Amino acid sequence: MSARFSVKLPFGAQVTAPGQVRFRVWAPGADAVSVDIVGRGRLPMAAEDPAAPAWYVVEAECDPGALYRYVFQTREQGEVIAPDPASRGQAGDVFDPSVVIDPQSYLWQHPNWQGRPWEETVLYELHPGALGGFAGIQQRLAELAELGITAIELMPVAEFPGAHNWGYDGVLPFAPDASYGTPDQLKALIDTAHGLGMMVFLDVVYNHFGPDGNYLHSYAPDFFRHDMNTLWGATIDFRRPEVADFFTQNALYWLQEFRFDGLRLDAVHAICEPDWLVALGQRIRAEIGSERHIHLVLEHDGNAAHLLGYTAAVEAEAEVAGIGQVRERSSHVYDAQWNDDAHHVLHVLLTGEESGYYSAYAEAPAEKLARCLQQGFVYQGEVSPYSGEPRGEPSADLPPTAFVNFLQNHDQIGNRAFGERLTVLAHPMALHAAQALILLAPQVPMLFMGEEFCAVQPFLYFTSHRDEELVKAVREGRRREFARFPQFADPKLLEQIPDPNSFATFVSSIPEPGPAPGSAACLRRAAELLHIRKLHIAPYLRGAKALGARAIGPKAVHARWQLGNGSVLNITVNLDEAPLQEALEDLAQPAGADVLFDSGGALDALAGGRFPGHAILALREPPTALTETGSAA
Repeated sequence: MSARFSVKLPFGAQVTAPGQVRFRVWAPGADAVSVDIVGRGRLPMAAEDPAAPAWYVVEAECDPGALYRYVFQTREQGEVIAPDPASRGQAGDVFDPSVVIDPQSYLWQHPNWQGRPWEETVLYELHPGALGGFAGIQQRLAELAELGITAIELMPVAEFPGAHNWGYDGVLPFAPDASYGTPDQLKALIDTAHGLGMMVFLDVVYNHFGPDGNYLHSYAPDFFRHDMNTLWGATIDFRRPEVADFFTQNALYWLQEFRFDGLRLDAVHAICEPDWLVALGQRIRAEIGSERHIHLVLEHDGNAAHLLGYTAAVEAEAEVAGIGQVRERSSHVYDAQWNDDAHHVLHVLLTGEESGYYSAYAEAPAEKLARCLQQGFVYQGEVSPYSGEPRGEPSADLPPTAFVNFLQNHDQIGNRAFGERLTVLAHPMALHAAQALILLAPQVPMLFMGEEFCAVQPFLYFTSHRDEELVKAVREGRRREFARFPQFADPKLLEQIPDPNSFATFVSSIPEPGPAPGSAACLRRAAELLHIRKLHIAPYLRGAKALGARAIGPKAVHARWQLGNGSVLNITVNLDEAPLQEALEDLAQPAGADVLFDSGGALDALAGGRFPGHAILALREPPTALTETGSAA
């Protein structure tokens, strides 16, 4: 296999031969286009179809490293000078020139890496800037691999305005942000991870562009719909083939040229054409084939179970046949979805918070947690008390690994006014038990950076916009967002919300281990749990299915799953401080069962028909003929 990888994009700056570059751009709103190569001057670009000008192209003599911009002549705005929307790299920022990149320049050290099966995935979400950029992350990989992490997930790296940003304000989807490092440094990070047996996932944003540095409106207004908007700005028009292909090519580019092992697709419920999402997954599977393990994960507020491993065509056939919600297993599309339901109900159980969207999980939270553990989603078509609208689709027929479960992530911490982590919101022993549940249950687990050593630093929302009006709008908008909550009735408290554009806000979001022995104990516990998962759970997740889950107390649940080898994973957890006093003899250690993990005295207590507070017990029952027992409320 070649040790160099590249994708021939149908647009952007493509090296076609030594000293030769083809520039091609879609600009249906421009009357004329030229490319301005620094040190060379402007070269007119020819319309490929003079009768209906849209695509402009020119072949030019220049070398990798050359800086360039496009110059668009428009009727409404006159001359517009902008970076390449398909730039592979920027000379500083989104407002600076684009750079001609030769993707063949990087020589891969582990070109035969094929990835890992999805069932082995233990995700670790991180913000590249907070961990020192691509080079800083690369230095951390060995310790994460030793801990038991099998996949890191980078928050978006697409070029965004300024040096510090969550990444969801990206405007140049093909260019790794220069503040994190060069394209070759990103490849070196991925290459190093592969050498350590780790996968690398990328969070991609296909539902909107950031508000600063996006020039597409001026020369390609057809890129957007004009009859609707998303929460974050103009709706991207996926009905147009040129637009749909732009993002399809982007997904393939990251997976093929950078050798990412998977993508996490942000907020896909905001994509106006759901059919494109199915087509994207099918295109990726068809083009990359079965030689590599490629994993695709969704964030979807609609709990779209039909996207997880099924095709729309098979679902339609089932409806015609009168089968309704019953779907047959079909060609693989998306592996899993981030399970916000599981997070929300665990957050309610750990903190007692019931405001905002947590209100939909306040009633009978233990029963809702049991439903998550047995069936995946809490809301499978029921009306959410928070929105007043039906939410979700039936998910009980999906395998446990179709759900990514977590206690914390960038959204759920950073969208709080003060970015508090659970380490400062929850009882530490309850948090330990909840983390053990996440890491030992059959669903795919995810940790957020710093969670492994119980970091207490906040993770705040941060930006580095240079437009003062936008800076003011973001700051005031964030404060207005929280003003509607009762706890912010005092205007002085609103004024204390950190300014997203302050450098101090970014710096305070960098996780650091606390003093020993606290952080060391957290690391040892995480390593122990991940070692148990690696040996006794992950190898048998293919074919796993839930046998039952039920609430056994106000904050306690008992759940069982049959694993692929016929053995049964049996977990009892109590997140309440108070022990369970009722008789629980039916949960006592089954004959022949092994203890995988005991948080302390749980097995002995259970033998007496009781269960301690803030405790978890995981057992492995031997293979036996089983019928489904228990049920989720």
